[in-house]
Amino acid sequence: MKSRKMKIVDMSTFALLGGIMFVSQLAMLGIPNVTLLSALTAAFTLNYRERALVPLYVYIILYGMFYGFTMWWLPYLYIWLPLWLSFMVAGKIKIPQKAQVPLYMALCGLHGLSFGAMYSPVPLLISGFDFKELAAWILAGLPFDIAHALGNIASGVLVIPLCKLLKTLDNHTSLYKY
Repeated sequence: MKSRKMKIVDMSTFALLGGIMFVSQLAMLGIPNVTLLSALTAAFTLNYRERALVPLYVYIILYGMFYGFTMWWLPYLYIWLPLWLSFMVAGKIKIPQKAQVPLYMALCGLHGLSFGAMYSPVPLLISGFDFKELAAWILAGLPFDIAHALGNIASGVLVIPLCKLLKTLDNHTSLYKY
């Protein structure tokens, strides 16, 4: 793997993209468990590959600064990684163009559906939940995870347009020598 030094324009772009993730999450607060975060994570990953982790963790740090670095923030350190990894894999395989949108919608939806189960290890470890209590928590949260999945499926339609927008913006910023 060749070494890439991050340029100032990259740092600025990734900081801005992380900020956009955070603002988009705040803007969607009125619709419980529906966000654009999965679509944004997908588009950033398809465009920037491993460097997509930079805006993702900018978002996570902003989230912690806004809501507090509490036990409820800890799952955010890992909960986005399966989605990022699934789009890293999807970006490497040749997918027919007609299958891309349904696949991206499904990957985003699956992340939303599994969000509660992926979130649950922290309360299990910190609060001392036993398996029965953990299972009850996951089952009680299932309607919210279904809403999350449906929102992610809907926002998954935006992945390809967001990728195209990012490519266009990147082409324009590459005109400048930094």
